[in-house]
Amino acid sequence: MKNYLYTLCLIAAVSLAYFYPQYFIEVNGFQLKELIIPLLQIIMFGMGTTMTYDDFLGVIKMPKAVIIGLVCQFTIMPFLGFAIASTFNFPPEIAAGVILVGCSPSGLASNVISYISKANVALSITITSLATILAPFLTPFLMKMLGGQFIEINFWSMMSDIVKMIIVPISIGFLVNKLLKNHNTLLQKILPLISMGGITIILVVITAAGQKSIQAVGLALVFATVIHNVGGFILGYWGARLFKLPEQDCRTVAIEVGLQNAGLASGLAKAMGKLATVGIAPALFGPIMNINGSLLASFWSKRPVDKSSAS
Repeated sequence: MKNYLYTLCLIAAVSLAYFYPQYFIEVNGFQLKELIIPLLQIIMFGMGTTMTYDDFLGVIKMPKAVIIGLVCQFTIMPFLGFAIASTFNFPPEIAAGVILVGCSPSGLASNVISYISKANVALSITITSLATILAPFLTPFLMKMLGGQFIEINFWSMMSDIVKMIIVPISIGFLVNKLLKNHNTLLQKILPLISMGGITIILVVITAAGQKSIQAVGLALVFATVIHNVGGFILGYWGARLFKLPEQDCRTVAIEVGLQNAGLASGLAKAMGKLATVGIAPALFGPIMNINGSLLASFWSKRPVDKSSAS
């Protein structure tokens, strides 16, 4: 049950924000939505403190798997999101939010789910790290190409926002990790808890701010989000199988594709001034991907693979 505890708490918190939004919009005149970007930066700083040079050496050690994982990451989810948004005929800003989730890189959760799933954790970390580094270029490009059909997208502004939200804090975290070396044990214990709390707060604030939008498209958007997430898992897995990757690497690619950085998508929605509309799909994607990811991890954890066959 401990694997599902955080997900259950996340669902409870989001449900509370949906039914009682007035308590999660402002406190003593302070708009809680202003916490989203600073919290995301703290989460990304935490990610940076866990990164090492070895995370990038995976390109040399297993180039085929890394390239396939990245290509699947930045093709399957963006185009699947576009197809879903178009099929469901959502309002333009809601549709753009679905696509924005798809255009975001994989998130921190993918590394944990890969570990539980007996997937290739080293490959997962490498793909997550590289996808995050590539995000300032690929996310605005894909959003301009796909999301731009629904709302106006400023490529350079979005690139700048991503650099400020993830590249700068990750770089600072990486430097702190290098400076502290083996003396950052306490930091490594505290930051994951802070990250979990930060993600929860972000999703709660977005849910409260966009409650009316959720009511308007509620069940349809939930269904679309489930299709997007599960479709990412399935297409990511079979995309890797198509290129004859080992089973362990196929699981990793599936997880990297299906689990997106919903926090970054939320931060970009806030930066665009469209938190209550564009930000709704990321808010739903967060808890849904945690539920499905936990179920998938539980399924795969009972089916061991031959690790020696990993690339």
